[in-house]
Amino acid sequence: MTARSDPDLIVARPEGLYCPAGDFHIDPWRPVARAVITHAHSDHARWGHGHYLAHEHSAPILRRRLGEDIRLQTLRYGEVIEHHGVRLSLHPAGHVLGSAQVRLEHAGEVWVASGDYKLESDGTCPPFEPVRCHTFITESTFGLPIYRWPSQPALFEEINAWWQANTVQGRASVLYAYALGKAQRLLHGVDPTIGPIVCHGAVEPLNEVYRALGVRLPTTRRATDESLDPGQLGRALVIAPPSAARSTWLRRFGPDPADAFASGWMQLRGTRRRRGVDRGFVVSDHADWPGLQSAIMATGAQRVFVTHGSVPTMVRWLCEQGLQAQAFATEYGAEDDQDDQDVSEAP
Repeated sequence: MTARSDPDLIVARPEGLYCPAGDFHIDPWRPVARAVITHAHSDHARWGHGHYLAHEHSAPILRRRLGEDIRLQTLRYGEVIEHHGVRLSLHPAGHVLGSAQVRLEHAGEVWVASGDYKLESDGTCPPFEPVRCHTFITESTFGLPIYRWPSQPALFEEINAWWQANTVQGRASVLYAYALGKAQRLLHGVDPTIGPIVCHGAVEPLNEVYRALGVRLPTTRRATDESLDPGQLGRALVIAPPSAARSTWLRRFGPDPADAFASGWMQLRGTRRRRGVDRGFVVSDHADWPGLQSAIMATGAQRVFVTHGSVPTMVRWLCEQGLQAQAFATEYGAEDDQDDQDVSEAP
């Protein structure tokens, strides 16, 4: 699409990304009157806004995290509303349940703010949908050529083999993953016939949200479930948030459980060692380097703003492709730096 020379439809302000024509913000990090939320991770959905707009599947998670009394309006994917002359719609981002790209149209100009996204469908949320636009705002969390994710089948073959080997040794398999999105993706893909699956108290309520919205997950239990035979814990797969590694909660799984971390950062040598775990599995809810390239080019945008992650590298690559590219400074976190507040919930 050919870009126009009209004033920018989205600008950077101290509170976050702002649409002047519509007088609302997108994923603001400071309190504002009207906030459009791309997804429910804590670095994009913060407390204190006067009014929230999000995809309908984000609603139960946002209310759980921000309070039942927040003023929340929801949309279905593709549903269009108009606010101060700006046509707004939400489109699948493939990141986590309810994640959305925000499409804005005003005076013949179309902008899309992607939020966080990934391209490979994982079965727990609608897959990423390219949206044609003049200007695209993209993340770049893993915007370096080194980041290339394994396929879903290869990933889960590796995880299941690790879990199976641990059961033979009588060791529980503790897999650290963030409570929203990553944990449910892992649960959806593992082989539940290997043994019982136990989830931390920060994870299980979100599992219930996913199930209620039609996502297939295997049976999971809390470690305090009285129906769980203590002898079964030695064969269990345990899904827990990373901060649980520093808690006494792990003691119930024996003196020597095997542990692993699920993250895109596991692509880097030394990350597993710094995390102090036995294994690292390369799994991310963000696009890898080829995915970012593919997603951006599919929009047809001639102008691209890059928000967080490896911004200079992505901007340079885009300019080499003949696109107008520059950085947008934001306060969004990198993958695996979010959701620590979840671990304060009862285990």
